[in-house]
Amino acid sequence: MSPLPEQPLSPLDGRYKASVTGLGEFLSEAGLNRARVHVEVEWLIYLTDHEFFGSSPIGAENSRALRTLASDFAQPEIDELATLEATTRHDVKAVEYLVRHRLADLGLTDVAELTHFACTSEDINNLSYAITIGAAVREVWLPRYRAIIEKLRALAVEHRDAAMLAHTHGQPATPTTVGKEFAVFVHRLERILAQVESTEYLGKFSGATGTFAAHVAADADRDWPAISREFVTSLGLDWNPLTTQIEPHDWQGELYQRMSHANRVLHNLCTDIWTYISMGYFTQIPQAGATGSSTMPHKINPIRFENAEANLELSSALLESLAQTLVTSRLQRDLTDSTTQRNVGVAFGHSMLAMDNIQRGLSEFSVDTATLSADLDSNWEILGEAIQTVIRAEITAGRSSISDPYAMLKELTRGRRIGKTELVEFIDDLDIGREAKNRLRELTPAGYAGLASELVGYIEK
Repeated sequence: MSPLPEQPLSPLDGRYKASVTGLGEFLSEAGLNRARVHVEVEWLIYLTDHEFFGSSPIGAENSRALRTLASDFAQPEIDELATLEATTRHDVKAVEYLVRHRLADLGLTDVAELTHFACTSEDINNLSYAITIGAAVREVWLPRYRAIIEKLRALAVEHRDAAMLAHTHGQPATPTTVGKEFAVFVHRLERILAQVESTEYLGKFSGATGTFAAHVAADADRDWPAISREFVTSLGLDWNPLTTQIEPHDWQGELYQRMSHANRVLHNLCTDIWTYISMGYFTQIPQAGATGSSTMPHKINPIRFENAEANLELSSALLESLAQTLVTSRLQRDLTDSTTQRNVGVAFGHSMLAMDNIQRGLSEFSVDTATLSADLDSNWEILGEAIQTVIRAEITAGRSSISDPYAMLKELTRGRRIGKTELVEFIDDLDIGREAKNRLRELTPAGYAGLASELVGYIEK
């Protein structure tokens, strides 16, 4: 058997590539290196603009030309870095040499020694990761997450009055509405959305062990912490003043836990929708040309939600591993975080793939109101809750002498199916006030959804 041509190892780079479009812009090796170039260039320009060590500003034209190294970063730079790293065996050092080469091209060799000045590799790396992860969250992950919330919000409003038998413990229970159940997920997901949006993307810029030792050795009269703060915040990040060689990654741990939580809630949404489909409450809309089963032509499998379930589980497993491992580094530095952070894109990718399937799946089913109505009409016994609660109120008001309304309704309904006629007869014989009795006679399973419809209002914009 002849060997295959080189193939993508991960399905995210093969079968599912279209679903994760955009993440590679930030969370690929090339995206990371572009950010590293950006940080190195901005630090050099900062130093020359402030005339450190007798240097002079390189001027607006040279600054623009130097910045294009990051803004126009493309295959030639990727290839050049690969060649440099083959010699340096160090990715950040290769970036430094790339910048130095451009300085030479611009005739700026007099400031070349300010490239990577007083920096440890992690000064560049931590800022680059914060920049790329923040961009991936804001520009790629959050838009898809918000789109799901908005689709669920529309479904909640559309079906706010569609009464549905609830199933606590998998058993018939007090009715709700389809819209209210979708609104629950909107509310849950929006709380997490606010938490993700409030993420601090922290950065450090303080040298080999976080002490500014090399900086002070070069110039003891400058306020290096203030300079560090100014530079880090100029990159759109929050400054961390107290670190070892690395920024401790606590913000990453917090972010990944929140994203994993979002995944878990979406997983719950998928299992609920899958169950409603299996019960006939939701009907899947046939997609032109699609095959449900290779042998059973009648089937329309809920593959969108099944695919999403699996990928949400993979994503959360990776995110939770990242959150647990990144916050620990031996003493002032070890390299466990280096290889770990290279998998951030994989964790994001499985979440993106899942959300793509959810977004598609939410447009591929309809609510079967006939089935909802038939199921409600077959479970009149669920009104036992309403009857015994009304009796309790009547006893308190002095309009009933019934001694144990709960036991009375338990005897009538527990483990039994009863119909409208039997229930009305029972109500007619109750020792309660006329108004309460009339109210109970009018009650139906479909009409026993309380304020479900009104509760949808809490998620309306």
